[in-house]
Amino acid sequence: MTAKNSNCETCAQKGSCKDELEGKECKGQINRMARVKHKVIIASGKGGVGKSTVTVNLARALQMKGLRVGVLDADITGPDIPKLLGIEDARLNQGPEGIEVPLAEGIKAASMAFVLSSRDAPVVWRGPMKMAAIKQFIQDVNWGDLDFLLIDLPPGTSDEPLSVVQLIPDLAGAIIVTTPQEVALLDSRKAVNMVKAMKMPVLGIVENMSGLVCPHCGESISIFGSGGGERMAEEMDVPFLGAIPIDPSVCALGDRGQTFVQSGTKAGGSFSRIVERLIEMF
Repeated sequence: MTAKNSNCETCAQKGSCKDELEGKECKGQINRMARVKHKVIIASGKGGVGKSTVTVNLARALQMKGLRVGVLDADITGPDIPKLLGIEDARLNQGPEGIEVPLAEGIKAASMAFVLSSRDAPVVWRGPMKMAAIKQFIQDVNWGDLDFLLIDLPPGTSDEPLSVVQLIPDLAGAIIVTTPQEVALLDSRKAVNMVKAMKMPVLGIVENMSGLVCPHCGESISIFGSGGGERMAEEMDVPFLGAIPIDPSVCALGDRGQTFVQSGTKAGGSFSRIVERLIEMF
């Protein structure tokens, strides 16, 4: 990837394009995003709540319903999406219609991890360089015709969310992921208010790690508490999509690049109901 817009290099109108001749920003990204029906950001105020895990399972669940799905990993310095989708060693390629991204069993995915020299290579960048990378993922990737593009944001309410909202003005809304304990809910409230301040719909709250399912008796143990996400949703007048219990298989499947929504576990069943509620909104 480069900071320069690569659309011009592969465009059929190169040399005669009015924007190119006048030194203006290419408008090609508008047409690319227009082919994506619903663009949804997945956000959290706090790290470690399982936001990326929710993102990839949401992508797989939507695909299982026959929908065309892509995932944009906007966490430039901590790109986990390729690991969770099982495509860590994939690479980006330049094609005639823009940057071609790898497929994870049919799901298109763009991530900074695909251009790093190794899995352990750090991205030591200041804000403007991170913003340039996100801009290129949005403008130059050949996303094609998609029903959903899920944008996995890094934790917090700073540069990356602002850049995505500026570059994609027709976002369908945001899903906020939290865990039940108050320290996570504190930051999640900030994420909800960030979305509202950007005049964007909050599609719903997902409470992750909502109790541990005992592998022996099947009972739920409230390690981090429970119900906090639902109470927050009610207080802030936003939809509550559902709760996902802690399940040891979720971690094991994620490490192998597999999604728990396909596993038949209690967590998978809970997530399927969340997806049903989401689809009803569109």
